[in-house]
Amino acid sequence: MASEMATTLRVRSRIPRSVPYTAAALVIALLLLGVPQFMNAMTLGAIYALIALGYTMVYGIIELINFAHGDVFMVGAFASLWVLTTPLGLLDRPMNDPLQLAVTLAAVVIPVMLFMGLVGVIIERFAYRPLRHAPRLAPLITAIGVSFILQNIIQVVFGPSPHPTPQIFPKVDVLSVPSFNIGDFAVAGGTVRGLNLTIIVAAVFLMAVLQLFVGRTRLGRAMRSTSQDREAAALMGVDINQTIAITFFIAAALAGAGGVIYGLYFGSVQFNLGFFTGLKAFTAAVLGGIGNTVGAAVGGFVIAFIEVFAAQLGYSRWSEVAVFSVLILVLVFRPSGLFGQALGERA
Repeated sequence: MASEMATTLRVRSRIPRSVPYTAAALVIALLLLGVPQFMNAMTLGAIYALIALGYTMVYGIIELINFAHGDVFMVGAFASLWVLTTPLGLLDRPMNDPLQLAVTLAAVVIPVMLFMGLVGVIIERFAYRPLRHAPRLAPLITAIGVSFILQNIIQVVFGPSPHPTPQIFPKVDVLSVPSFNIGDFAVAGGTVRGLNLTIIVAAVFLMAVLQLFVGRTRLGRAMRSTSQDREAAALMGVDINQTIAITFFIAAALAGAGGVIYGLYFGSVQFNLGFFTGLKAFTAAVLGGIGNTVGAAVGGFVIAFIEVFAAQLGYSRWSEVAVFSVLILVLVFRPSGLFGQALGERA
């Protein structure tokens, strides 16, 4: 019987050994970049990581490179814009009350994540499930088609021009840390925006919840067993269709959260923003080790720091060149990615 490589959704990695190196790298980056640029890199990395997790989860389950995922993120950004402006009726009105801001963020993030999760399930059900046993080129082309469909829907509904996103976070020049405020803070000679800090904390929280869900819950075990051997998992009573649908739901929901973060951070959204952002997030998933959730998250932060370092040195136009050059070098010397593991073959 011909053997084939098993692709697994891996949640465990060499985390203990990598923690000291990661901490040292962050300290070096902080010293080289300074506080503001360091926080910008962390925020950008959080966006890339949330999107990259969707790429790696879908590939780990059904071995599909979901090229429509970047545009799912884009739809999430527009969904958050709609929630902020239509049901909530918000314009650029910074909120100085932490409780009011937290409630507003929850009123935006939760519906957007649920809506985008539903969008992901619909895409899987009608675009990918009928082609599950087709040659691999068919779902790949379908993913590209779904990407164009999403782009054109948003372009028709919202138009091709950029749309400003209401800014609800206050921005103060410099505030002392002891007097708590949700604006900016003076830290180590630099200024940390409350927006950056909130984004990073929220993204890390979502990644931790995902890690616990995949590693500790019954549905998470079903996802991992499906990724290892779909037929054997079905024989053991795992509902394959339900498991794959849940995977798409979680991946799209995380992309929706990334869309909310993007709009709040950059202040505007456009129908074609999903292409380049999604491409970088996919690069992050490959860099960290496709199929590895920890690797995808770390890869997102690595790519963000490379971009910010290039901009700091005055080579912002060459940031994409630097990102993909690092990717090529990593794949040449470690084809499985930074956190990937060489898998054995099964009969």
